[in-house]
Amino acid sequence: MKADLRVNSKPVEMNAFVENLVAKVSVAVVSVLRGAEDMRQLDIKLVGDDVRVTVNDGGITLNPFTSEVIANTLRGLVSSLKGVADTSQVSISVVID
Repeated sequence: MKADLRVNSKPVEMNAFVENLVAKVSVAVVSVLRGAEDMRQLDIKLVGDDVRVTVNDGGITLNPFTSEVIANTLRGLVSSLKGVADTSQVSISVVID
């Protein structure tokens, strides 16, 4: 898996461990959703309270609970990374081999 992480529109450098962790957590939190079958590409965008999930170029509909779980999980992970203080805008893209 290959992951790209941007926080507030700026790329975040990740070593192999962190990249793998971000990719696997992102895929895991979305893989249980209807419409996430046969995932090859995942894009998650968190902007304020807005959560957008796209799998293989198709949007996934989220209810408020699911949006909150995804946002809290990923913001918690990303905010723990060195140099990340403000997670008001988070963008994660994962390509699955």
